[in-house]
Amino acid sequence: MEIVTERDSKYNDLEKMSVREVLENINREDKTVPHAVEKAIPQIEALATVTAAKMKAGGRMFYIGAGTSGRLGVLDASECPPTFGVPFDWVVGLIAGGDTAIRKAVEFAEDDTAQAWKDLLEFDITDGDVVIGLAASGTTPYVIGGLKKANEQGLVTGCVVCNTGSPVAAAAQFPVEVVVGPEFLTGSTRMKSGTAQKLVLNMLTTSVMIQLGRVKGNKMFDMQLTNHKLYNRGVRIIMTETGTDEATAAQLLDKYGSVRKAVENLRQSS
Repeated sequence: MEIVTERDSKYNDLEKMSVREVLENINREDKTVPHAVEKAIPQIEALATVTAAKMKAGGRMFYIGAGTSGRLGVLDASECPPTFGVPFDWVVGLIAGGDTAIRKAVEFAEDDTAQAWKDLLEFDITDGDVVIGLAASGTTPYVIGGLKKANEQGLVTGCVVCNTGSPVAAAAQFPVEVVVGPEFLTGSTRMKSGTAQKLVLNMLTTSVMIQLGRVKGNKMFDMQLTNHKLYNRGVRIIMTETGTDEATAAQLLDKYGSVRKAVENLRQSS
């Protein structure tokens, strides 16, 4: 396979460019990413649909990845509980090298084909769960090994990669391939490839959570009230949904500790 993510940048002599030229050229490349993601929407739809079906039946979603891809999976998973009010173990991000690798690269961790499945077993994974491999190159051994083992055990598997015809995509039942082309800085997949993966993960978990009923209208009806900003947002949602005043909305939120419960109880009592 041709690894497009490793192809030489279209730009040369970067060190001779002015700061403005560097920034404008990076931005020029970044503008191409949403168009690449758009082409992959049918693949994202298929993965989101099967994932939601599995989760409705009690399953969970697991991301496995290394480096930037792994960190993006951990980030997306960690945002689901506060955004959608789901348990912390509904969406789980695993990175080669463990949590240490989130901040500091762990040498050769991504080259172990057996470790991803060992990491998944720590969560008592079952055939009701979904495993999604994240690898910009599509060649990461940690991810390939994890997906193959998951397939053997009867799990649904997916992936998000930035090359076509990759081993990771071949190992996934529901591959998502977003080809953004060579990076501005040759091989630096934290740039366009990372942006593409982040966009796909946003689309994936948001669409899944909508299917699971964790959103009402366009509001985060089940969000966690973990700071003043979110508390105040919760008050505004209650006011919008019920037509009540701010003081009453705040009292309801304090009483029930949840936007959804506050709205439901007010409607039942009226």
